[in-house]
Amino acid sequence: MYIVLIDYTAPVEEVDYYLADHAKWLDRHFRSGEFLTAGRRTPHSGCVIITRPMPRVKLEAILASDPFRLRRLARHEIVEFDATRTAPELRLVNEALAV
Repeated sequence: MYIVLIDYTAPVEEVDYYLADHAKWLDRHFRSGEFLTAGRRTPHSGCVIITRPMPRVKLEAILASDPFRLRRLARHEIVEFDATRTAPELRLVNEALAV
């Protein structure tokens, strides 16, 4: 699985201008099942996305299409981890954990 940390590299006011495009991008990847959760960081300096397990190259391609990255408004850090414990509610989405 992955945690994606998105750090804004532009003022929040500029980032917010493109928020609708970013939201559409997120929606597309939620519908496809690739993203599990996403939200703003506190304080509002970026975002966090948690994804399903997938090949890293696939995730990198997905992130390369983020409108924030395309407009050079943010940078993405990928944190890969193996979930060895999962809450019952998430066991069905964690293919890496035997149910």
